[in-house]
Amino acid sequence: MTRDPNLKVRVKSAKGRKISSTRWLERQLNDPYVHEANRLGYRSRAAFKIQEINEKYNIFKEGQCVLDLGAAPGGWSQIAAQYVNENSQSGQVLAVDILPIDSLSGVTSLQLDVYDENIIQILKDNLKKPKADIVLSDMAPSTTGHKSTDHLRIISLLENALDIAEEILEEGGVFVGKVFRGGTESDILNRMKKNFEKVRHVKPKSSRSNSSELYVLGLNYRK
Repeated sequence: MTRDPNLKVRVKSAKGRKISSTRWLERQLNDPYVHEANRLGYRSRAAFKIQEINEKYNIFKEGQCVLDLGAAPGGWSQIAAQYVNENSQSGQVLAVDILPIDSLSGVTSLQLDVYDENIIQILKDNLKKPKADIVLSDMAPSTTGHKSTDHLRIISLLENALDIAEEILEEGGVFVGKVFRGGTESDILNRMKKNFEKVRHVKPKSSRSNSSELYVLGLNYRK
């Protein structure tokens, strides 16, 4: 990161703007990962998180089929596509979100609710292979400000992503999902340990240090 950390941008409060919005804007303007993402043409700073996970665990390989849940605006899909299509277009990245995703090279997108009762069949109909090699989930709900409620909602999304992964993943596959510290994430880990050879908690450096955000990583899926 080349940005001088001593150069801080201060954002003045504006009429009609909430204090939380002012703080968010100030944080974005002073975030070196946001600046680097813009410089490199990444859809979001989140691209660095999955890049770091891959550098440590080598999850992506050329020719793989990757399912990215909650993909908008496309930062994770963008990185995945670079790896699975490194020397050809032999891989596939299927990006799914309830919001539209602008076109990305090497990425097929579906505007779809992950709670859709027909989602498994829809995904199978759109995958190039019978099963996916990797399932990614960076999904997070809109926050309510109530900590317990927000934690239950993120756990619900992660459990749903795992439900999908257990139907879609190829033997030996990989799962990466977002979670927040709050107590009940231990239940998720216990569930994953039954289905994956190795399970890890991961906190990428690009994940803000003051955030309770974590990622759970499951390696070598065994159905």
